[in-house]
Amino acid sequence: MTSMMGNDGNDDPSEDDLQPPGRLLLTSVETPTLTKAELAELLFERLGLNKRESKDMVEAFFDIVNQALVSGDDVKLSGFGNFAIRRKAPRPGRNPRTGESIPIKARNVVTFHASHKLKAVVQGDVPPAEEFE
Repeated sequence: MTSMMGNDGNDDPSEDDLQPPGRLLLTSVETPTLTKAELAELLFERLGLNKRESKDMVEAFFDIVNQALVSGDDVKLSGFGNFAIRRKAPRPGRNPRTGESIPIKARNVVTFHASHKLKAVVQGDVPPAEEFE
């Protein structure tokens, strides 16, 4: 039977003991963000496209997704997830500072539901797919 003692010999488990194998603990408050510029750079490095083509491809992808959502179509990306437009009904709201009742108008919102594959990879249950060569 293994002990739940930390590396320093006390009874409190260390952060290393609590982490599943192969998982990364982010100690920073700031979460890393992947930007469109970084996506273009990755296309340049991994696929050999020139930088202009890479940037144009990323922009075109997001333009197509944007246009589909604006027109009311769902966007389904196999193995990644689904983007959909959801209509939110009008409802009463309240100003938290004054307590005054304020009506909130009906509006459309974009929702994203991650696929089971993406969820499994993020949770560390499944190893990430091989990199493109």
